[in-house]
Amino acid sequence: MSRFRLYPTPAQQASLLEQCKHARCVWNLALEQWSMWTRDKGPTPGYVEQARQLTEARGTFEWLRAGSQTVQQQALRDFDQAVRSFYSGTHRRPTWRKAGLHEGFRIVGSQATRIVTKNRRWAAALVPKVGWVRFRRSRAVPDAKSYRVTRDRSGRWHIAFAVVPEPVPAPDTGEIVGVDRGVAVSAALSTGELLVCPGLSNRAAERLKHLERRLARCCRGSNRRQRVKATIAKLYARAVDRRKDWVEKTSTELARRFDVIRVEDLRIAKMSRRPKPKPDPERPGGYVRNGRRAKAGLNRGMMANGWGELVRRLEQKAPGRVEKVNAAYTSQTCSICGHCAPANRESQAVFRCMACGHEVNADVNAAINIAAGRAVSARRETPARVSPKREPQLTTSA
Repeated sequence: MSRFRLYPTPAQQASLLEQCKHARCVWNLALEQWSMWTRDKGPTPGYVEQARQLTEARGTFEWLRAGSQTVQQQALRDFDQAVRSFYSGTHRRPTWRKAGLHEGFRIVGSQATRIVTKNRRWAAALVPKVGWVRFRRSRAVPDAKSYRVTRDRSGRWHIAFAVVPEPVPAPDTGEIVGVDRGVAVSAALSTGELLVCPGLSNRAAERLKHLERRLARCCRGSNRRQRVKATIAKLYARAVDRRKDWVEKTSTELARRFDVIRVEDLRIAKMSRRPKPKPDPERPGGYVRNGRRAKAGLNRGMMANGWGELVRRLEQKAPGRVEKVNAAYTSQTCSICGHCAPANRESQAVFRCMACGHEVNADVNAAINIAAGRAVSARRETPARVSPKREPQLTTSA
């Protein structure tokens, strides 16, 4: 997607929100029909039948007829595609769309090509039932057959054109790099570079904490609570923008510099799960401490460093050149002699091998092991660097 910032007028914002309401209503109605299926009933209506029902509904309800038919039909097509993706196993089950959280709609066909360039900085798109809405022309507008208009929680509008960019060409130098992802250091490269994902400044973080405390004291449904929530959403949006910008620049640089990019094969969804409660054997019905708050802080660190987003963008920009390596004990294995022991890693940043005395940054050492594709078994056995054709030798003491 090639996304641009949209700047509608107050009247256009009201019309855009009305279009979002129509698309959300049609989606939820289609989801309700699909959810009503049981084994003793027949198949639920498909897209063709739902499109016919939509035509009848537009003739009955004035508020639905006032909206764009393209927006409403495309919501049905999007839901039909979501169901197909769910049955094929590539996506999750379609869920309900909520007001304030899922605000957006899609325009396809000839109406999506009504784009004019005002000048070097501004362009405009003709949105059905809304009019010409201008957007910031931060780069060349691609030739797309569809676009999506969305509104985030902070109130910003965007227009995204559905265009798949060309992958980044490989440099053909034969260089291989390993990337170790962490919390204190977002990405450590096997070349020795330490990359940190920017977040909120200390002043903004303190303000966010103050606003969240104010939010806890606000009455639900009050105007004051809505204003505080909007201010909090703007701070979170700022952090998300910085993280996405860092991910885009870092992934592009890695795809341009190296032929092969090796990363850890991490299951981030499982790693970021909340710990299970621990029952207290001495008190029936009671529980003991399970480190839930500490794990929550670790999970926030994982999400704030964009672990999954970085690998996803690397795979899109450098298809076929990203390899995932088993991450077992790569942080405890010496990149020089291959000795593996928990005592090798003294702290989060210091690695000192107990066998050869090699000392280096712990994240860089893990990145070198990842670049070499090294991993050990669950028994923490260091793989022998000998020919596989050699006969087994007796173990000798040092």
